Formats: sequence, C-alpha cells, structure tokens
Amino acid sequence: MKMRMMLAWMLLSLLAVLPAIIVHGELSSRIVRTKYGEISGIIVTLERNLEGVEVFRGVPYASPPIGSLRFMPPVNGALWQGVKIADKFGPVCPQKLPNLSNEMPRGRMEYLQRLLPYLRNQSEDCLYLNIYAPVQGM
Repeated sequence: MKMRMMLAWMLLSLLAVLPAIIVHGELSSRIVRTKYGEISGIIVTLERNLEGVEVFRGVPYASPPIGSLRFMPPVNGALWQGVKIADKFGPVCPQKLPNLSNEMPRGRMEYLQRLLPYLRNQSEDCLYLNIYAPVQGM
C-alpha cells in the first residue's frame, strides 16, 4: 500500500509540473523492447532550447486487477504482439477528487485546476507506467 501511495504522489507531482512547461512538438520515438513486447512512445521537444524528452505513456506493468486478481498483489501481464503505441496516459487509481472552492488559497486552486483533467479517467485497472527519459542520440 505504501508503494502505491508513493507512486501516486510521484505521478501527481510530475503531472503538476508538466503543464507549466510549453511543449513545442511531438515526434515518434524509437521502438523499445520490454519483457512484455515492444513499445513506441513520443519525443516531446520543449521550449528554451531544452533537450527533448522521450515519453512512453500508459505502459502496462501487470495484469489488470479484475476478477480473482482484485485486491491481490500485481501479477505479470500478458505478452503482446507487434508494437504498442504508448502515447496516451492510462487511467489513474480511484481517488476522491478535491472540491474546488473559493476558500482555498489561490495557488492551491490553480494547481488543482491544472491537475484535475489528468485525474478524471479513474479505474481499478490502473497498473500503468508513464516513463520519461532524455532523448538518446538524436
């Protein structure tokens, strides 16, 4: 449970920062072999002459926790054929969304307004990784 909480906080922290960076463009990334199959993500180029980032979104790391797997530790996922295009975020684990009110500090409200669109797609099938790496040799 601690690991899930830590992963959730890491994801939320990353999602809060990314919208603040202006993205210039997206290109196809290289094909990477994982133990489940091959994936291809996107290359995000940023403003201010920053190096590009290779992004693989929604990469499954375990079987969906449904049926007999519900409330059990994750188990290895199924292999897939071909190249999986990893360009869309997977669902986030179910959580209570904050109620935005005028009573909270403005900075917190702005932070939550940027974050909420990423939290709308919730599911118990939330065992997906978003992987960010510096562009290699481009």
